[in-house]
Amino acid sequence: MGSVNTTRRKKNCSQQLPVHTGTMMNRCGLLTLQREPVPLKSIEVELEVRDHVATVVSTLNYENKEDKPLEAVFVFPLPGDAAVCHFSAQIGQTQIVAEVKEKQEAREEYDDALSSGQQAFLLEESDESPDIFSLSVGSLPPGESASIRLEYVTELAVQADDGLRFCLPAVLNPRYQPQGSEGAGVQVTSVPASLVPYSLSFSARVSSPRPVSKVESNCSLDPLQYLNTDQTQATVKLAAGHKFDRDVELLIYYKDAHQPTAVVEAGQASAEPGSLMGDPVVMVSLYPEFPQSVMSSMASCGDFVLLMDRSGSMSNTRIRSAKDTLLLLLKSLPMGCYFNIYSFGSRYEHIFPKSVEYSQQTMEEALKKVEQMEADLGGTEILEPLKHIYSQPCIQNQPRQLFVFTDGEVGNTKEVIDLVKKNSGSHRCFSFGIGEGASSALINGMAKEGGGHAQFITGTDRMQPKVMQSLRFALQPAVVDISVTWDLPKEVSVTVLSPPITALFQGQRSLIYAQLTGQSSEAAEGCVTLKYSLAGHPSENQLHFSLRPAEDTGLTVHRLGARNLIRSLEMEERDRRGQQDGGVKEKVVQLSVQSGVSSSFTAFIAVNKDNSEVIQGPLVRRNIPTPCTFPILKSSGRHTMCASPVMYEETETVCASAVMYEEIETDGFPMMEEENQSRKSAVPEQPPRDPLLQLVSLQEASGCWLLDAALAAALGKTNEEVEKSKPEKASSEVWATILALIWLHGFKMDAKDEWELLAMKAASWLRAQNAPCVSECVDAGNVLLGCSVKKEALGL
Repeated sequence: MGSVNTTRRKKNCSQQLPVHTGTMMNRCGLLTLQREPVPLKSIEVELEVRDHVATVVSTLNYENKEDKPLEAVFVFPLPGDAAVCHFSAQIGQTQIVAEVKEKQEAREEYDDALSSGQQAFLLEESDESPDIFSLSVGSLPPGESASIRLEYVTELAVQADDGLRFCLPAVLNPRYQPQGSEGAGVQVTSVPASLVPYSLSFSARVSSPRPVSKVESNCSLDPLQYLNTDQTQATVKLAAGHKFDRDVELLIYYKDAHQPTAVVEAGQASAEPGSLMGDPVVMVSLYPEFPQSVMSSMASCGDFVLLMDRSGSMSNTRIRSAKDTLLLLLKSLPMGCYFNIYSFGSRYEHIFPKSVEYSQQTMEEALKKVEQMEADLGGTEILEPLKHIYSQPCIQNQPRQLFVFTDGEVGNTKEVIDLVKKNSGSHRCFSFGIGEGASSALINGMAKEGGGHAQFITGTDRMQPKVMQSLRFALQPAVVDISVTWDLPKEVSVTVLSPPITALFQGQRSLIYAQLTGQSSEAAEGCVTLKYSLAGHPSENQLHFSLRPAEDTGLTVHRLGARNLIRSLEMEERDRRGQQDGGVKEKVVQLSVQSGVSSSFTAFIAVNKDNSEVIQGPLVRRNIPTPCTFPILKSSGRHTMCASPVMYEETETVCASAVMYEEIETDGFPMMEEENQSRKSAVPEQPPRDPLLQLVSLQEASGCWLLDAALAAALGKTNEEVEKSKPEKASSEVWATILALIWLHGFKMDAKDEWELLAMKAASWLRAQNAPCVSECVDAGNVLLGCSVKKEALGL
């Protein structure tokens, strides 16, 4: 797709839409929503979840209501780790199943078919980002309908609360392409969510060996229907009228989710034995449980580098929430560590020239700067600040922990992930995708290659608990010396398809795919052992499993295994760029064709050879718009993935060069001055500060609170009441700190995830004081605040 509009379609250049008046920067001309019908009418999505693996079937229904033949081009998002494994078209009674071919060969076959008057269908992955696909439906004659079926499989990510997350990306915001970066960017045609001209229906069927306890969503769902009495199967549907203003997110909860499992899937009968598709493949999911003694010992060192997106699309609630999160993070850091905060847009800034030791003074200085942060740095250019961070020397005995907050609208995803991987030996990377349309390929890829953990914050999710969970992971001792060993019958050999495991976190799932070659008896067993070292203690988790293949899993596990291997090889190919190619690309193409799973070097192509009638007349190109969540106007040339300007029935054409407005850049999108003014006037008054954040903001870096009027106000008391109730022997800091802890436990238990680390810091400060009258203070504090919190609950 990066090159879809440049290197391809040379034969069709004369057949593109006429460019309307005004100089346009987009080669596709204008999309006129009301005057020119969009040939895509509806999308139907069926999701089947088995345990933690999902199969998704999307049907796209096209109809040409115009009087000339059309080519419809649709650029849309998919989950970044999806394995696309089937693509077919139904025209009348004819079904054409696409084949996987090398990308350039597929493009040429498509062009040749179109120029000789045949129908053809092409599906390809973007060269820049594996979570964007382009679907071209070529030569749809007047009055004809076509139904396109697209199928992919994907793993569901485990959330902080043990839910499994499935996301159907519906929003594709234009991606920011930095100046001078490789690739042409992806040409995305976008419209505001409210103007999407096609409908979406979505239904899901969930089955698991364990009961399904609930299914939640950020969209309106019809009630969950159980299909059997033990509640291991259920169905759920999206309520009618989806508005396309958000991705469709499902959270699926099972009882006893943390069971390690192994699924063996039989090979394909028609494939060659010894090949990936011909042999059985096993998928092992492990949940390492670490000893409590290790979990409670939080590290007191580390170099915490926080990288915050301040591009225009982070405005309003996103930047406010990000600032509150930075406050919590800064208060929760341990004494003795180092830290720095970077922020970026089309340029980047840092609070300190290099990481500084965490102290009251440096914390206060950083908080002052955080308070002034706005989403005012233009586009989303993440590569340069990352290069700068990685160029800084590491601090001895302070392992670098990088926290990246972004709405993920970047065009050079693969470059960013490759940079993180290149530096994976010197740091851990924790990533946070903020808002609708955040690139799953970028967020998951950075965390995976950086040995960290990824989180997504959408809709009304609070950012704080998710970020604090990642901070807990970062403060846990790093797991080292990870190895996986297999014990199998001597006639069976194993080929691991997944990249080596580089990071393990408490309660987080690790997946391993492996090909099993050779015959074994029905009753044979295998065993896989995960060994690692944690805080100097060697540990291991073992799982015994039957080698007998599971019933009717189709080829899901094979496809996921193939996708894992393809992604690893693609990365190896990028690492070798400029060196002698070791035939890696050929290997990827061969594996992709053999397994029927898409890759960045292949595409799905289908040509309707049954249709004897040659389609007459020049083809008219129609770009199918994708919903996006912020205003679309023509951008500066740097935003090569930008939308075409949109023309509405009621308004005049919006054209960058034809309208003389002052341009104010937000994320590479100029806004009209009048729109900017209305935004300024529409910015709500700052809401009163959340009482929890009010109290947290008063904590000292050491962990204690000071006894003053601000603390009394945060506790809802007068200064006099607080002073009068203080036990005589207690120092004012000890009294203030115990009051703050009682208030947190008494009134804010529902937000414990957010304040637990800073409360642990306060409790260890109190223990270090050896104060004589802690019990007396706890009793007096409970009376003053009207609580009944036990001393033990406070960690004292």
